[in-house]
Amino acid sequence: MTSRLKNVFPFLLFILFPFIGLAQSFTSSNLPLVVINTNGQAIVDDPKIIANMGIIWNGPGNRNSLSDPMNNYNGKIAIEIRGSSSQMFPKKGYGFETRASDLSDINVSLLGMPEENDWVLYAPYSDKTMIRDVLTYTLDASLGHWSPRCRYVELFLNGNYQGVYVLIEKIKRNKNRVDIAKLTLTDNVGEDLTGGYIVKIDKTTGGGGDGWYSSFSNAVGRTYYQYDYPKAKEITSAQKSYIQTYIRMMENVLYNENFKYPGNYHEFLNDSSFIDFMIINELAKNVDGYRLSSYLYKGKNDLVNCGPIWDFNLTYGNANYYEGWVPTGLQYMAYLGNDGWQNPFWWGKLMKDQAYVTKLKNRWTTLRKKQLSDQRITFVVDSLTNLISEAKERNYQRWAGVLGQYIWPNYYVGATYDSEISWMKNWISQRLAFLDKQWPGQVTGTDSPLASRSCSVYPNPFSDELTLQFNPESSGNIKVEIFSVNGMLVMQKYFPASQGNVKLNFDGQERLSAGIYLLKVTGNNHILLTQKIVKK
Repeated sequence: MTSRLKNVFPFLLFILFPFIGLAQSFTSSNLPLVVINTNGQAIVDDPKIIANMGIIWNGPGNRNSLSDPMNNYNGKIAIEIRGSSSQMFPKKGYGFETRASDLSDINVSLLGMPEENDWVLYAPYSDKTMIRDVLTYTLDASLGHWSPRCRYVELFLNGNYQGVYVLIEKIKRNKNRVDIAKLTLTDNVGEDLTGGYIVKIDKTTGGGGDGWYSSFSNAVGRTYYQYDYPKAKEITSAQKSYIQTYIRMMENVLYNENFKYPGNYHEFLNDSSFIDFMIINELAKNVDGYRLSSYLYKGKNDLVNCGPIWDFNLTYGNANYYEGWVPTGLQYMAYLGNDGWQNPFWWGKLMKDQAYVTKLKNRWTTLRKKQLSDQRITFVVDSLTNLISEAKERNYQRWAGVLGQYIWPNYYVGATYDSEISWMKNWISQRLAFLDKQWPGQVTGTDSPLASRSCSVYPNPFSDELTLQFNPESSGNIKVEIFSVNGMLVMQKYFPASQGNVKLNFDGQERLSAGIYLLKVTGNNHILLTQKIVKK
């Protein structure tokens, strides 16, 4: 054997022979094929190991064979086991990064998705339909949001067939994912400090954990917010202080149920994003929907948005706890037991605001006409099941014994794949009917709950002078307070309400450094205005 053949022969053996152990019937697939070789290493849950990965994809409508070239990707990856509860299943999920030959991160386009280096190989197991996550991301994307893009694949790991997987974009700050400003170590003052941020509400496994607790209690504890972007090891103390203070101010106005007066919660959050997040989670009746795998993000000089959505395998009736199998009931109201993870208190507060509820109902009514109609949801379900109809047979040959058996936390256990799909379709139909009764909208008038402002401030951002204009309903004094992002009082003044407007000058002894501040204006024991101001 020549030297060249000696070098190639082990790779040929890996490509051609180990797959004989797979179902003998495998010749090709309508799905892309992902082939990973760890070179004898075990994949663990941290740290990532270096492996080789190839993707075979001959384009839409074409068959893909193991003997075809690895034409979509052929290179290095860093891979680890991912997930929390799902790690107990024999079919493992993986997170991986694409790497260059020198092992540095390299952004690549996989299966037509935009370039990035962070990806997830999701392993449907307890969701025997294998479509719950992809269905939900597809529906959410039609609402106008970035939702993780997905591609079904079949995975071969070290010569062993692993079944149907879903290649998914990982939630990450990126112009093609969560499109917010990039924060650097030097973005610590002024406008640059205001964004972007991604905050996670989740278990502290999977590299998370650093963050802060809410100032207010839920049913049995306090929400724990984790830094997702910038990462805990990269975020500066000024950035930590800013996003903590911002979220605390948002919580404070919600806790005090300030719905329409100046300084209300609309100064801090985009209610449209919270409404869509609620609609998707309630449609799916996600038992983890508000308390785990939930994200908030904030762009530069922007409000807090709710999302992106993530992790929907325990949805559409696929949970035998917290009444997840019952197609009625609202999940945001659920008392979820003493497990340490609770729905944030502010969902209940938002639903006390009649204007928010009206806007929610109107949005639901609008979406039911097209994006979330019975017909469209059925179409998406049928399209996905048709796409994996061939591959699902191989998947359940590989994972024999899954169909017809209880896998945590199934409520319904169907004897066949078709029975699993039929049961889920029926559950969705009942769920839609329930929500139609809960959220009948009028779609009339304005959605804005804001009352006419009794106080305004300009310009903002400002340099050395800030003008306050107010028209309080009664006489007396106006108290003006300015706080730093750390919550420290840096200025306090009183003015007669009869003045109508006042000018605050910062070019003398009361000079302010450039940065973000909170302005609070109070009159007659009522908050007239709470607003972020930016000193240039």
